[in-house]
Amino acid sequence: MSATRTRRLRAVALLTGALVLGAGTATSAAPDPAVAAKAAHGRGTGGEWIGTWATVPTAVPASGVTVLQDQTVRQVVHASIGGASLQVRLTNEFGDTPLVVGEAHVGLRDGSTGTDVLAGTDRTLTFGGSTSTTVPAGAPLLSDPVQLDLPDGGDLVVSIHLPEATPVTTVHAFPYQDNVVAAGDVTGARSVTPTAAVGQWVFLSGVSVLAPERDRASAIVALGDSITDGAETTRGANRRWPDLLAERLRRAKRFPERGVLNEGVSGNRLLHDPNPPAGSPAEGYAAFFGESALRRFDRDVAAQPGVEHLVVLLGVNDLGHPGTSAPESETVTAQQMIDAHRQLIARAHQLGITAIGGTILPFEGDTLGFSSEENEAARQQVNHWIRTSGEYDAVVDFDAALRDPGDHRRLDPRYDSGDHLHPNDAGMRAMAEAVPLGLFR
Repeated sequence: MSATRTRRLRAVALLTGALVLGAGTATSAAPDPAVAAKAAHGRGTGGEWIGTWATVPTAVPASGVTVLQDQTVRQVVHASIGGASLQVRLTNEFGDTPLVVGEAHVGLRDGSTGTDVLAGTDRTLTFGGSTSTTVPAGAPLLSDPVQLDLPDGGDLVVSIHLPEATPVTTVHAFPYQDNVVAAGDVTGARSVTPTAAVGQWVFLSGVSVLAPERDRASAIVALGDSITDGAETTRGANRRWPDLLAERLRRAKRFPERGVLNEGVSGNRLLHDPNPPAGSPAEGYAAFFGESALRRFDRDVAAQPGVEHLVVLLGVNDLGHPGTSAPESETVTAQQMIDAHRQLIARAHQLGITAIGGTILPFEGDTLGFSSEENEAARQQVNHWIRTSGEYDAVVDFDAALRDPGDHRRLDPRYDSGDHLHPNDAGMRAMAEAVPLGLFR
């Protein structure tokens, strides 16, 4: 067994600790040793669990918490690779009270829009054999495996019924995907009548599929900020660069299956958690930026099933947030950013994960107030280190792929969403095309 496979033991507590929870329970029983051993290595019977979709859960600003009661949240997620069995990961990681789930279902989406479930594909999720469960405060929870033929690049509909008054405390705020809320328990319905639209993923953070071991399948984690998250791309079109990279990988001939997990979150930084200045508008949204990459690495990289490659694209918010969405005292130097990257590399290597560095995109003249001579100098210094130090196992030069040929401090106008910071759909395609597929063989 390779070193890459054996690293699963380190993540077993995160991945399997709550798996045996049944309805109404808030503590876990001791798992069966044989099941735990397989789960520790990312394995199920006759195969290996590989992440096909993921997102970063965050807290919610205190002023923005909504409450749902006797309602169903129906959410759409876009898988990167398929399989005949899957598991769904729920999350209550930022809740301070237990999350009661009355029932949850998963099915294939009928068509490419909306939230209808394709006839014959609805499946009831169970948790330790029960159709209802309680997710402890501060914890994730994996469903039992369920048989469902998920095609490569397919869309899943996940429906969660919340029977009790439930503060929505754990979300991914900016998925660029429209979801809905409906009255009552309609988790098993093909079609629902929405009572509200939800522009978030709620209490949901991952889907994995069972891949035969002979297929040599594995997962790639894209660890990033709003650019990886897909900010300013077409809603519901899955034009984030990790989605487009997954599309390229699926088209590649004689290539092992590679799940691509988008662990980007808008506003994220390498070194600091959200810390909005008192009285600033950022108090109303900074919680959505998520914990720092150094803090969330264990959950968003180490604990992801089947991960063998990591692509890091972070740093622009470390430069831009101090003085805008964070206090000036959190201003960082290029060397501090480089040291943070070194920690991500070291932690990846400790787990046998290949670490790939992405250069920071240009942002001269941006509309968010990030641009300055000092920040440009730091960006250039960090990018030079990523390109030339040899400390990352490989480099994806996103900067070179998207910068304006006439002014390397700016985004190419063809790829600019309009804020001079985030790429548009064409820019996301250029980013995906800039990634050499040979890195993942």
